[in-house]
Amino acid sequence: MAVQVLSESQRRKWDSSEDQLFYAQPRFVQHLDGSFRQRLTQLYQDRIPARAVVLDLMSSWVSHLPEAGVYERVIGHGLNEQELVANKRLDSHWLQNLNLNQEIPLKSESVDVTLIVAGWQYLQYPEAVAAELLRITRPGGMVIVSFSNRMFFTKAPQVWADGSDKDHLSYVGEVLLAQGWSKPEFLAEQTRAQGLKGLVGGNGDPFFSVIATKS
Repeated sequence: MAVQVLSESQRRKWDSSEDQLFYAQPRFVQHLDGSFRQRLTQLYQDRIPARAVVLDLMSSWVSHLPEAGVYERVIGHGLNEQELVANKRLDSHWLQNLNLNQEIPLKSESVDVTLIVAGWQYLQYPEAVAAELLRITRPGGMVIVSFSNRMFFTKAPQVWADGSDKDHLSYVGEVLLAQGWSKPEFLAEQTRAQGLKGLVGGNGDPFFSVIATKS
């Protein structure tokens, strides 16, 4: 049983229509800039062990894994079949709305690392998802939750829509800790923009990540 952290009002969204309708059409675009994606790939290269079983939860047509990375298996999950089929890093995938059903159809202690990129901010029941991730993760495995300051505002629960960047980090960490994950590590970095903008000191998308381990 998941330990509840959010109130019912914090779970509400401006747009309460079915998520499947919102994601029915594929979006073959990058939702985060090149500087963020480069930092994310570097984080994965540094933290994901070789031959790991990786779950890319709330995935899309890209997984941001390093090209040279060799994994036992990469499993994808999302809401759009066309995007997941286009993701060449995935060995398998399934569709599921985690706001309707939080039970993850994977065996206990079968995954080494779970990745969530720009997805946590749309979860209405993150406690149950975090508890399920703990169940399917092998001892010593980890979850890496990464995001920036972008969102589809109408699809984000109130807890995210009303919060600051600092609030978002604390909230993700609180939910993970409440379900039995280790004390999280927090990354909060300002990236440098790519191209001419970066050469004159311009910033890219800010990079935030919460990393927790199963003891």
